[in-house]
Amino acid sequence: MEKGTKSNIKKTAIINSLKSSLGVVSTACEKVGIARKTFYEWVKNDPEFKEEVDNISEDAIDFVESKLFEEIGKNNITAIIFYLKTKGKKRGYIERTEIANIEQKPFEFTIINADTSTSS
Repeated sequence: MEKGTKSNIKKTAIINSLKSSLGVVSTACEKVGIARKTFYEWVKNDPEFKEEVDNISEDAIDFVESKLFEEIGKNNITAIIFYLKTKGKKRGYIERTEIANIEQKPFEFTIINADTSTSS
């Protein structure tokens, strides 16, 4: 991202706005006065800009994770369950059944249509 051009001044402004909005694109774009489409074009075409945007997203996740851990520290059962469901899968904290294809053989499925009624 070179300095001095009008679009680069806007890019710097949007980066600062993204930081203050924890990465919420629509809020940052509105504050700076650019269209979301323009923002996403910059992300697509400017690798340095994209890297800065990605770093802000990671910072936002870090911030939210720290808040989650604060709630876990307060014995918030919802936060504890959420954490275990997302990070404790290997220990069995899941609500869905996952099928592992250990032998790497193709699965065969038969779809049965239980609706035998016909419409005219």
